[in-house]
Parts: sequence; structure tokens; C-alpha cells
Amino acid sequence: MSRRRRAGIAGAVVGVASAGVAAVALAKRYAVGRIRLRPDPEAGEPFGELRGRAETVVTSDGVSLYCEVDGVEDAPLTVVLCHGYTLNLDSWHYQRRDLSGTHRVVLWDQRCHGRSQRSPAEDSTIDRLGDDLAEVIEALVPGPCILVGHSMGGMTIMALADRRPELFRERVRGVALISTSAGKLAELTLGLPALVSKAVHKVAPTAVSAIGRRGAWVDRGRQAGSDVAFLGLRLFGFGDSANASPTVVDFVESMIRSTPTEVIAEFYPALMSHDKLSALGVLGDVPTAILVGEKDWLTPPEHAGAIAAALPHARFTQVPDTSHLVQLERPGVVNDALRDLLKQAAGEG
Repeated sequence: MSRRRRAGIAGAVVGVASAGVAAVALAKRYAVGRIRLRPDPEAGEPFGELRGRAETVVTSDGVSLYCEVDGVEDAPLTVVLCHGYTLNLDSWHYQRRDLSGTHRVVLWDQRCHGRSQRSPAEDSTIDRLGDDLAEVIEALVPGPCILVGHSMGGMTIMALADRRPELFRERVRGVALISTSAGKLAELTLGLPALVSKAVHKVAPTAVSAIGRRGAWVDRGRQAGSDVAFLGLRLFGFGDSANASPTVVDFVESMIRSTPTEVIAEFYPALMSHDKLSALGVLGDVPTAILVGEKDWLTPPEHAGAIAAALPHARFTQVPDTSHLVQLERPGVVNDALRDLLKQAAGEG
């Protein structure tokens, strides 16, 4: 075959491949555009714009944590909101909006997330987050409080119970654990066949570590691939994806995208090795609410069920047609549960 003919064939292959990539990109953009054109009741919500009084808590290891204090300053109970992995304090939008009119609310960005300072990789542990929470309480909570944790935030509360059990009952009057786990996340099937899931978990730590080492390069790609992230998050992050608010999906995607890949990689081992089932007994002395989405595949209902089994007095709610982001997907259910918890903590329920 002549050199000219080989060059022509190669050019044709490249042209077809390029056309295919362009067609996929166009289809992706068309799909996202159609979704965003649908009526969206949440389009007017000021996501990421609600602000309280900014405070900084410097931890015992010198990390500056960004915090906000909102609501009724002299309320008898403070609500402390602890966000999840790759999110930030703004993920509590609906809960802040609902509770700040009647209660004192403290929100904080976990280390390496949101506006809080980065720390060395070796300090990206659940136990360290528990210590951080203790210091936030000491600095910003003058009286009794309830603690509310979503995903990694729930694990943070469990670490606090493990390391500072004396705070519970007198200082911590109630706990809400939302879409979280007491351990064994490394055994999740992620909806995959058992053999495939086992293979994924075997290679995941090495893969995540390698991605983390190329964090800056990966972050550039994440910024360019927001449409793909939008479609993936809408499909897997929300239980009723067909009716998920595009505004809410965009809001969550922007929080995840703002979390550096290095941070995602550094905290991954801590999540996989998290085991605080034995610490749950500390919560036996306080009112506890457990909530999980029926379709949550990151912290499935079985994990919430294991927590409920260890805390038979707790109020366990499984929310239908909902996935991991239950506080954003079904805020009314979460807010009602928190109000009930506040009544219990105040001795009214």
C-alpha cells in the first residue's frame, strides 16, 4: 500500500473518530440543555448565598476552620451541622433556612473542604474530624446542642462519641445521623455483581492514590467536563433522577467540583477504614434520629439499619425514592425529623 494511501486511511479514521467525539459532545450538551429548560421550582433558591456571622476556629494542630453562626443568638439549643465528603456547609441550605428563624445554628467547613484550610494528608482521618468537631463546639456553642451529620459528617459525630463520650447527654442533647455509616464501606457492592465489586475495591485504593498524585491535571479536566458530571450526578446522586431539580444538581456539582482531587484522594482511605460501631453505645443516652434514602448506594439502607440496631431507641426513617443527598432531595422530611429531634432534646417530645 502506498504511503499516500496509508495517510489517507489514517486521516479518514481520525476524521471519523473526531466526528464521533463531536457528536457525543453535541448529544451530551443537547441532553443537558433540554433538562435545564424544564420548569424548575427551585430555580429561584439562593443556593450558596445564605450567610451567617463568619468565625474562624483554629484547631490544636493549627488548621483554620471556617465556620458560620446563624439564627437566634439566645436560643436555648444550638444546632451544629456537619457536612459530608466533597461538600461544604452550604449543603445544609434548606436546614439553615428552616431552622435559623427559631434556633441558633452553627455550620462549619470540615478541614480541606470549602473555605477551611488544607492540612497534611496524614491528618485526613475521621478521628481528626471528631477532634475538630469538639473544638468547634468548645469555641462556638455556649450551651446545649444537637449534632446533625450527613455522610462523612455523621462519621465525624461517631468519632466525637468515641473520643469525647463525656460531652454526650449534658452538652450534646441529641444527634441526627443522615445517609451515613458506622463502618464496612469497603464491602459495598455499589450495585455491581459480587466478583466485579470485589475487583473494583481491590484496585480502587491504588487508582485513587494515583489520581490524587495528578490532582492538578485531573482538576483541569473536571472543570471542562461539567456536563458529564451533571448527567452522572443527576443519575446516581438522586433517587428520583427524572424529577431532580437541575438547579439543585448544578449546586451539588459545583460543591463537588470545588473540592480538590487531592483532598478526595486523601480522605478516601479514611472512609474505607472507618469503623465506629462500638462507639454508638455513647449515643444511647441521647435522642437520636437516623435517616437514609431508600436508593442510597453510597451508604445503603443496610448501613443505616446497622446503626438503628445498635440504637433501638432511635427514630429510623427510610425515605422513599431518594438517594444519598436526602437533605437536598427531600428537605421537608429532614427538616421535620430535625424539629422532632429538637423537641425531644428540649424534653417536649
